[in-house]
Order: sequence, then C-alpha cells, then structure tokens
Amino acid sequence: MGTKTVEELQDNSAGVHFSGLHVDDLEQRNSKELPATSAIENGYREPFVIGVAGGAASGKTTVCDMIIEQLRDQRVVLVNQESFYYDLTEEELNCVHEYNFDHPDAFDTENLLCCMEKLRCGLAVNVPNYDFKTHKSKLPARKVNPSDVIILEGILVFHDPRVREMMNMKIFVDTDADVRLARRIKRDTVEKGRDIKAVLDQYSKFVKPAFDDFILPTKKYADIIIPRGGDNHVAIDLIVQHISTKLGQHNLCKIYPNLYVIQSTFQIRGMHTLIRDAKTTKHDFIFYSDRLIRLVVEHGLGHLPFKEKQVNTPTGSVYTGVEFCKRLCGISIIRSGESMENALRACCKGIKIGKILIHREGDNGQQLIYHNLPKNVADRNVLLLDPILATGNSAVQAISLLLQKGVQESNIIFLNLISAPQGVHVVCKRFPRIKIVTSEIDFGLNEDFHVIPGMGEFGDRYFGTDDN
Repeated sequence: MGTKTVEELQDNSAGVHFSGLHVDDLEQRNSKELPATSAIENGYREPFVIGVAGGAASGKTTVCDMIIEQLRDQRVVLVNQESFYYDLTEEELNCVHEYNFDHPDAFDTENLLCCMEKLRCGLAVNVPNYDFKTHKSKLPARKVNPSDVIILEGILVFHDPRVREMMNMKIFVDTDADVRLARRIKRDTVEKGRDIKAVLDQYSKFVKPAFDDFILPTKKYADIIIPRGGDNHVAIDLIVQHISTKLGQHNLCKIYPNLYVIQSTFQIRGMHTLIRDAKTTKHDFIFYSDRLIRLVVEHGLGHLPFKEKQVNTPTGSVYTGVEFCKRLCGISIIRSGESMENALRACCKGIKIGKILIHREGDNGQQLIYHNLPKNVADRNVLLLDPILATGNSAVQAISLLLQKGVQESNIIFLNLISAPQGVHVVCKRFPRIKIVTSEIDFGLNEDFHVIPGMGEFGDRYFGTDDN
C-alpha cells in the first residue's frame, strides 16, 4: 500500500489500521459543506458525524459505548441503523425465518437520510422504535436531540454513498469470523432463546453471504479499521483523541487554515469562567489570566519553524531533537499586550520585546502610532501580543507596521486570549500568511464594538485601573 498515516506508524503494535490516508481526506470532508459565514458568526456548529460499521457481533456497540464514555464532556448521541428496518408485511411475517435482515433492502435508507440530515442541521428528530419481536416500529418513537457528536452504527452504514457522504469519520470494526459466530450463537441462544440449529442455519443462509457480498466490500471506505473491536483500547484512545481535537476547532478554523484555537479542556473552560466573571477579584483575574496566557504562548511557540539538532546525553547516547531556526522577538500592543510579556519571557529566556502603541483619535478613524522595535526585526520571527482581537483594526495597523519594517508576513504569529469572528475575518483576509493563535472564539461584537460575552476592558482589569 502507499504512504502510511501517522497513526499507522505510531501504533502498528496496537493493531489499529488507519486505512489509506486518511487524515487529509478527513480534513477535506470536514470542510465540504460549511454553513454560511453569518451562521458561523452566530455560533452555529455542525456536528461531528462518525459511522461505525462491521459484521454482526463484531463489537460495534462496544466500540460506540467506549467512544461515548471517553467523550463524556461532549454531547453525544447514538443512532442505530437497526431502528430503520422496514415493517414486515403479514406475508413476510408468516415466513420471517426466510427474511434476510442483513440485506441493504431491509432498511428504510430514505428515512435514515432524512433523520441524519435534520440532526446535522441542528434539528431534533423522531427515530423509529423498532420492535424485533413484532418486526414493526412501535410508538412512541425515540426523540433524538442535536448534539456535538452523532454516531451512526450498523452493519451497512457504509453501503449507501449518500449516507457515507454525511460522515466526518468512518470506522470499520474488523473481528474474526469465528469470534463473530461464537458471539452470535451465545447472544441468540441466551438472550433470544433460539435453538442453536436455527441460529446456524440463519448464519449459513443469510448472515455469512450478506457479510461477504455487502458488508465486507464497504471496508474499503473506512478511514479507520479496528481489529478486535472493543478489545483494542489503544485504537479507541487514538480515535477519541482525534475527535477531541476536531471538536476543539471552531468552524472558522475550517475557513482559515492560519487560525489555531487551542484544544478546549475543563481546565481551560474553568479559567475562562473565572476571568470572564465580573465578580472575580483583581488578584484572581491576574492569576488565571497569566495561566491562560502561558498556555497560549506555549502553543504559539509550537508554530515556529524548527530544525533538527542532535545532542549527546549524560548516558553517552545521542538524542535527536529540534532548535529554533531563526531569531525570535515579541511585540506587545500597548497596553493590554504588556500583560503577556512575562509569560513570553518565562518561556523564552532573554527574548527581546518591542512595543507598539495605537491610539484612535476621535471618530475620523485616524490612528497615531508609536513604536519601539528590536533591532533587525526584519530578520526575526515575531510573536505579536494582544489579549483581545475585536474589530481587528489595531491588529491590522500593527501588522502593517511590521511589514513596512521588513518583517515577512509568514514570520508573524498573533497571540491572544479571545477573538471575535469579525476580527478574525478582517485579519485573516488581509494577511492570509500570518498565524493567529487564540484560546477561545467568542460570539461577536456589540454595538460598541466590544467582544461579547467577552471579559470587559482587559487592560483595566489586569492593571487595576478600572476603579474610578
């Protein structure tokens, strides 16, 4: 096969096979159908859709349960393809043992498509409640609310290309046929009280041929193939890590590849809750702002160019690591940006830091600029510091000044704590080669051009000048 993915190289021993690609393909599919810009600015978030396929008794349900358990801090909903079996007619009920439940024609795929499309658009749906004793749907239907993650599980969820197209990630649970048969015999005899001969007859007549003809061929569509199903804990962990990373990305990241939002955790959300609270004391505001700023700075440093470097360790071994390729400096936009300087100095010993002052005069849009930049700034990578990206006007002025001084656009990394979508649009469209690193993207701007929900005047709260 061709080039293996990072996941393949990372974990051959765990038996997780990321087939063919597929991370780049996932990125392309994730950006195919975006909501309109206005919808993005209003906080619309398209759910992450996962398809889980595989033969009967392969461990699909176990895999789904493990993913849901590890994504406990996200809203996750499970939709089963089995809910969309057609109701059997009286004639079919009379010969139910001759009915092939493993054939694609046994499912009401049109209804499945309709329900999935509504969920993707943020609408609640009524999923059929299929009764396997009567082989008919019964009332009440199961109400499913829109969620951050939708898992669609079933033996043939990859069979119809229209269903596949809805998925951001496709997982095939690949379990040995003998294991699947043993599980099926145990399940059907113990849970359903069926005779073992009837189970084996159905397996030979319908289940195995359907697997060979319809289910196994869809394995080629999978982004990730999990051998041993729920027993493969390492594979599940890798999948959950990838999903968590994708969920941490704002929709604007899909539009602007130069925008990076650090992955959200309960710790980060907790610190944001504290610094956004109007009742938080100055001491606590500074403490938790500094912690968040440090995280943003460290994330920003990860986007600097590096080159390989080998060193000798005290054990006499050789360690292959990295080092900065070019000189580095920080530029703070006075005065809020000065709050980020200590974190930068803590991460980069002896770093040179310059300053830019941008002052808006009246309503005529004129801006007076003072600057004190490090020598040879044109030869450096620049970390531009400002906690809040609101309209983007100040950032545009600062970046334009740096470009006038000879700094390469691709050498500028703009670091902030929160960004408004309007500011992101302005900066990214004007300067598509700079990088923006932020910890959260807020809803937007109010009539006074303040970020909402925001955290107020950051500089006043940080430096204690908000008390009159």
